[in-house]
Amino acid sequence: MSRNSTPDVQFDADGQLRHLLTIDGLNAETIIDILDTAESFISIGQRRIRKVPLLHGRTVVNLFFEPSTRTRTTFEIAAKRLSADVINLNASRMSTSKGESVLDTVRTLEAMHTDMFVVRDGSSGTAHLIARHVPAHVHIINAGDGRHAHPTQAMLDMFTIRQHKGAFDQLRFAIVGDILHSRVARSQIHALNILGAREVRVIGPQTLLPTEIERLGVTAFTNMDDGLSDIDVIMMLRLQLERMEGQLIPSSQEYFRLYGLTSERVARAAPDAVVMHPGPMNRGLEITSSVADGERSLILPQVTNGIAVRMSIMAKLMGSQPQTLEPEP
Repeated sequence: MSRNSTPDVQFDADGQLRHLLTIDGLNAETIIDILDTAESFISIGQRRIRKVPLLHGRTVVNLFFEPSTRTRTTFEIAAKRLSADVINLNASRMSTSKGESVLDTVRTLEAMHTDMFVVRDGSSGTAHLIARHVPAHVHIINAGDGRHAHPTQAMLDMFTIRQHKGAFDQLRFAIVGDILHSRVARSQIHALNILGAREVRVIGPQTLLPTEIERLGVTAFTNMDDGLSDIDVIMMLRLQLERMEGQLIPSSQEYFRLYGLTSERVARAAPDAVVMHPGPMNRGLEITSSVADGERSLILPQVTNGIAVRMSIMAKLMGSQPQTLEPEP
């Protein structure tokens, strides 16, 4: 397996996945194994008793230094469906605001016999920092760090694509919008390339495209109409106004005119193209309601699938394979 120094901490001495910090450094077999396992968890959400005992007796802490209702909630539901005990902490209002370091906070929680931390932070690298300092029995999942990575979002996107489109090697993808500030886009690009996508394009204004973005294995477009030609999967991004420094777009109205996804623009893609968005959406800025709620939209299936995929990741990291998925008594 080819890995660089950044993601090495993800693996234990035997090469087994110990943490999930970034898609970069994973191989296709690992990603496919997670997606295959997630398939077995989908039906749990349709049962009367939506629990299996795979993580019974384990403790999962959602440690969020940056708020996110959607991501935190799906992680909480995923852990509870695996029968884990779950603690949700808004760390920005806790000890770190009193001057206690991130690692001090984690060590205090470790002393309470925590088995897994799900970490989200507005700064890049926090999950990696924690992963380098926890004991061998503790696992870390990166739930989004700065502009760097959001691996579980990419995993659930890959699951949803495979569910509706099948193999990746015949598909063309377009990731549209605020590429510069998007940890989701970076994780999606890595995952799509690892899974052998036929083509990956990024579309956005020059001010919102990272320099030398082509080095990630994508083709960059600043004209949305050209970029959407023959695309099979359109992956929209949220315009992250809170992360922008300076005037990177002329106005919201101008951005929507040039890069908003409308029915007319969807028609430029392949006849059976589908639309995705990691949420939360800015309707009327990135996407029209008619597209977001239309028959080509996979936005709600993304949310549903996020629970099964996060269950799969938690079970894999803790070494609990679902040979049997009998409900918790």
